[in-house]
Amino acid sequence: MIKPIIKDQQLLAKKSLPTTKADLSLANDLTDTLNAHQAECVGMAANMIGVNKNAIIARIGPFNIVMFNPQITAKSQPYQTTEGCLSLSGTRSAKRYKQITVQFKNRNWEEQTLKLTDFAAEIVQHEIDHCNGIII
Repeated sequence: MIKPIIKDQQLLAKKSLPTTKADLSLANDLTDTLNAHQAECVGMAANMIGVNKNAIIARIGPFNIVMFNPQITAKSQPYQTTEGCLSLSGTRSAKRYKQITVQFKNRNWEEQTLKLTDFAAEIVQHEIDHCNGIII
């Protein structure tokens, strides 16, 4: 179901709670909402749609990848960039890493590990920041 985008910075600044198998249906809401905003958005965190759970979705190439309880386990090559956010107006400066490794549970609650670079890595870092209550 397409959900409204939360813009309340007090809600967005709260650290998300871990997801469990009971939260798997959240993948559908994240997918539907991201698809509805595909012209202006490449990723979102669950708190952006009003659910205080540690879950994100990222459009990586042609695929929407849902990640439950994502954690960055390795990162290298820091750089400064400017990012926008569907929940915020304007753009802001952010420190990111060119290469990351992220571990997460997928839609089938299976442990996954992805190595990402460049823009895909930046998207995932931005959304994990949301889960940690960090607003760019």
